[in-house]
Amino acid sequence: MRFLFVHQNFPGQYLHLVRHLVDQAVHDVVFITEENGNAIPGVRKAVYRMPPTRLETNRDAQEFETGMIHAQLAAGVAANLRAMGFQPDIIIGHQGWGELLNLQDVFPGVPVLGYFEFFYNLHGYDVNFDPEFPSSPDSLPRIRAKNAINLLALSNPGHGQTPTRFQHESYPAWARDGISVLAEGVNLDVCRPDPAVRAAVLDLPGFPVGPEEKLVTYVARDLEPYRGFHIVMRALPAILRRHPGAKVVLVGADGVSYGARLVNSTWREWLMGEVGPDLDASRIHFPGRLNYETYVRLLQRSDAHVYLTYPFVASWSLREALACGCAIAASDTAPVQEFVRHGETGLLTPFHDPGALADTVCALLDDAGLAGRLGMEARAFAEQTLRMSDHIAGYRALINRLTDGKLGD
Repeated sequence: MRFLFVHQNFPGQYLHLVRHLVDQAVHDVVFITEENGNAIPGVRKAVYRMPPTRLETNRDAQEFETGMIHAQLAAGVAANLRAMGFQPDIIIGHQGWGELLNLQDVFPGVPVLGYFEFFYNLHGYDVNFDPEFPSSPDSLPRIRAKNAINLLALSNPGHGQTPTRFQHESYPAWARDGISVLAEGVNLDVCRPDPAVRAAVLDLPGFPVGPEEKLVTYVARDLEPYRGFHIVMRALPAILRRHPGAKVVLVGADGVSYGARLVNSTWREWLMGEVGPDLDASRIHFPGRLNYETYVRLLQRSDAHVYLTYPFVASWSLREALACGCAIAASDTAPVQEFVRHGETGLLTPFHDPGALADTVCALLDDAGLAGRLGMEARAFAEQTLRMSDHIAGYRALINRLTDGKLGD
């Protein structure tokens, strides 16, 4: 088959599917993307370059304008591919940045399988979930406008996919029949419990953790309120006071992936100013972002792993923590509840309550038997629900459905 993938940050969510198709050595795989240094042998990249954003655009329409530029540029690259004789059997891509919107004009009648990540709602999801950071009334039009690309994509031909029930239910009821839930997988051979890591010194630069020391871990792309960083920081004084030998590693950069950015500070600096005087800084480590191998070792070594999130898209790190057999203390928010069952695959705690989080983490540090059982159940859950083979099989079934069985068994 001839596959056309589209994602502005190659390979995005398609790493494992693309590798699978390349390994079969019978498919032609082309990938439209913005320029980056990533490469997969056997994949032909077709690159476009975004111009600078036009600052004169209405504030609420800037994201939509950017999406339409993505759509125009991606369609131009697709037209060049067509002129060179490439005709895909299916187009697979992320709907979020607008790149797929005009491809129906270039390749009419070609099936489209689009990744629908999240539909923004003003009630019941992330907006105004955290009373500490309420959305201002003048931000609501911008939030509504974030769905402009979503709505155009839903009105275009094609079928959708999304990885969780929570994300599926964020979309309007009228749209859900056109979107299949396809669970994402984890490489269970890489993300797995490893007793050898626990028996050795975890030597993070400038912050060694010995085998007998208790280790609390937290991971986010960026250290920010959407992933509960402020709650974690406020829980740390009690955790460290109750466990004088414990150490804490908080992984993440100082940027903002979601929500608001502080004007003159980072969230890390702001929260250290709030709770820092009550903390022993020698027992806390902020390594920024880690390479993947070190990150996995950190999860394998963790005695209590904290994962918090607003009602928003669950992070890959939650799946990987489950696969590594972490004892997880997690927020009782809807996206997390699909993965963490209280008392079975982890412990759930109210998102907004630092004291409850401290109690939950300390329960894991106090009771090695409980932590060990939860870690084993977390791994078993991953083996049952996060197998990469199931993820690939789900993709193949959807592709066959849309192409009249062209991919085959």
